[in-house]
Amino acid sequence: MTQNADDTALAAPPAARLETTESGGASAGRLIGVDLARGLAVFGMYAAHVGPDPSEGGATGFLMELTHGRASALFAFLAGFSIMLITGRRTPKRGRAGRQAVAKVVIRALVLLVLGTALTLTDTPVEVILAFYGLYFLLVLPLYRLSARPLAIIAAAGALVLPQVLYVVQGALNSGENEGPVGIWAWPADADGIVSLLFTGTYPALTWIPFVIAGMAVARLDLAATAVRIRLAVTGVALALLGYGGSWLALHLVPGILPAISASAWGEGGSAASAWWSDTWGYPSGDTPAALLVASPHSETTLSVIANAGVAIAVLVGCLAAVDAFPRFHRLARPVIAVGTMSLTAYVFHIVGIRFLGIGELPGSPPHVLLGFIAAVTVLATLWSRFFRRGPLEWLLGKTTKPAELVR
Repeated sequence: MTQNADDTALAAPPAARLETTESGGASAGRLIGVDLARGLAVFGMYAAHVGPDPSEGGATGFLMELTHGRASALFAFLAGFSIMLITGRRTPKRGRAGRQAVAKVVIRALVLLVLGTALTLTDTPVEVILAFYGLYFLLVLPLYRLSARPLAIIAAAGALVLPQVLYVVQGALNSGENEGPVGIWAWPADADGIVSLLFTGTYPALTWIPFVIAGMAVARLDLAATAVRIRLAVTGVALALLGYGGSWLALHLVPGILPAISASAWGEGGSAASAWWSDTWGYPSGDTPAALLVASPHSETTLSVIANAGVAIAVLVGCLAAVDAFPRFHRLARPVIAVGTMSLTAYVFHIVGIRFLGIGELPGSPPHVLLGFIAAVTVLATLWSRFFRRGPLEWLLGKTTKPAELVR
């Protein structure tokens, strides 16, 4: 199996090698932090799915809660980064090379749609994200030639506007006179139809594509420059504070908001006062606009998108800086980096593992189950990377894009 520079999404190429190719003089480890961030996102998804229930509280519950929603947002953010790796990170590919790159992204998007639907039909309790990712790529691909500034503006506008649009659309779909989507819009019935992928699913494209576009914007920047990293770190922290802090202020200072949210929540959980950052309180049911002021990770609000985007940016910058500044840390982090270079394989691995073990309720597994999953995938990735440069599913995904080379 040989490496090429055209993998995307969960199946992204080792970023450091690609950056060396694109920038000529870049050091081999310049962007290896992207793979480290992707590996951490994998572990975060594992924690959210096969880790202890955050509602149990304590230090373990707090750590588990940090992963919920934020790991998947980091994945979406890095997916945007990966799209730019294929289509030209600093400078977009043009001509025949650009058309072939676009074709490769389209093929991968379609493969993820099919694979995600197939995994959803296995009836595991996991809300499989792959089909949603496939749609994200198709929706944002027309933007691949834009520079960082317009991409950032579009991402910000999407975060400010699209959650309100989603609230209105979901309200219309859930109205008493509406029987919901039928026919091709809801096909397949036991998986995610187009309406679910766009509006009603766990990761609706309408409010998740701002993460992808933000990742595209960051990918355009000179991430080797210290000044750029500092600005990104400040931006990430500021966005997280704005999102979570703004929600906390709204819940505690705006009269009537907290009672309205408490009445609209569904499911068992803690106090709605924690809705500024935690899913443990439940989820908004969509029957009150007050829910637009929470920032819990799966609330699909402007504040939640802003906060989670800030966390994703801060994590990426932290990984880039740590790998470059501390060679010993780089060596210690190699197993996690290996997981990040085969994240599609790692993601499917844990879905298959959940199915094989018959885990029927997520989250809620004891800590040793989570540790077992993490240890297994880390050992697999570390050993595999010694002999091959891509994971098995990443290699197969690369093979599916061969027809793109016929594009003229």
